[in-house]
Amino acid sequence: MNTKIINWLILIALALIWGSSFILMKRGLDSFSSDEVAALRIFIAFLFLSPLLLKHFKKEFLKHWKGFIGMGVLGNFIPAFLFTKAETGISSSLTGMLNSLTPLFTMILGVVLFKAKTKLINVIGILIGFVGAIGLLSVGRSEEANNSILFSSFVVLATICYALSVNIIKKELSGVNSITATVWAMLFIGPLAGIYLFGFTDFVADLSNQPKAFESLGYVSLLAIFGTAISVIIFNVLIKNTNALFASSVTYLIPVVAMAWGIVDGEVVLPIHFLSIAVILLGVYLVNKKEKKSI
Repeated sequence: MNTKIINWLILIALALIWGSSFILMKRGLDSFSSDEVAALRIFIAFLFLSPLLLKHFKKEFLKHWKGFIGMGVLGNFIPAFLFTKAETGISSSLTGMLNSLTPLFTMILGVVLFKAKTKLINVIGILIGFVGAIGLLSVGRSEEANNSILFSSFVVLATICYALSVNIIKKELSGVNSITATVWAMLFIGPLAGIYLFGFTDFVADLSNQPKAFESLGYVSLLAIFGTAISVIIFNVLIKNTNALFASSVTYLIPVVAMAWGIVDGEVVLPIHFLSIAVILLGVYLVNKKEKKSI
């Protein structure tokens, strides 16, 4: 099998993994609270990656501690709690669609906080993307509108955290292997998630009393191992085999997978959803487009 086909298979696998994470969160919420699902996801991912510390533990990496904490807290810890909280009020498919705002916030925060350069076409893309986001946020009956906007705002906050994390990684961890960075980031947040899970939630009681608890635990384990741990390693391989532009195209496929799972699970997906996500993805495309003239 040639390299090009392998790269496309990796891209599709990533889209399936990340696009499926929203329905896995939903299944976890069948038995556990949103906080329990989030903490469990982080803690299991930490346990899965912890054996790699033997290979990736080097004292000199301590000088990057700010980057590791930023990546762990903003790129994993806080979004995990925001996404699960959002899914207690909106569908998993809508959550997946709103997640596509990440590249837009990445560029905005890069320009505002990290002095990154941008182009006119990119700014146009940001504006178009937000038109699509407004379309998604406005969906629903009037009596449900405020509730939908509230829970959708948790996803928007999560994408802002992701965007901050991406920019911090670019600035602080550009010379660190992505697998090493992930292991160290989990080292900072994994134990905290475990302490919170077993010391401040009803996880143990829910595991004993909820009829579908072990089924939900299985779904969250898949989410943690594949959606948080292995996917980063696969993504790293894809970037090395191709380039950042090709790898970032997974952004276009994730909401498609999330919508497909939502439809299979009986969630309502309206024509306005398709139209709004198409507008957002057009904006994402323009955000990633290059031109000669800078502003």
